[in-house]
Amino acid sequence: MLGASAAPADAEFRQQVNAFVDSWHDDAANTRPDYWDKFTPDAVFIGTDKSEVWSYKEFKAWAKRFWDRKKAWTFTAQKRNVYFSPDKKYVWFDEQLNTQMGTCQASGVLVNTGKGFKIEHYQLSLAVPNPLMDSFTKAIREHESRQ
Repeated sequence: MLGASAAPADAEFRQQVNAFVDSWHDDAANTRPDYWDKFTPDAVFIGTDKSEVWSYKEFKAWAKRFWDRKKAWTFTAQKRNVYFSPDKKYVWFDEQLNTQMGTCQASGVLVNTGKGFKIEHYQLSLAVPNPLMDSFTKAIREHESRQ
């Protein structure tokens, strides 16, 4: 019986996580200040370029131009898997996203503060179809050889 009662609670918790992450993506699409409130002060955001390993402050400074012009990025989840520690203090997830870059994949770590979730770590990557990998990696090698 205990297992049966845990399943609905876990499903509800996953719904809360999904709602939080979806609202965070929506905050970016609408350049709402709430986007930034959803990070921990020591959060890390890793973008698609190898140079994009940012602290919260660095990422916010980089993205300021998007908020200034009121147009950032739109990420819509196609699929998301949510996992969490037994005490539900830590949550990690992976997601596939529709973006202006095409399909991307991302993973994130949240901390449950008791007052809500905060993003501790987020990594965004392009989803490169395997049939394109050879030409894609060749283009990257050529680009890097010119650096």
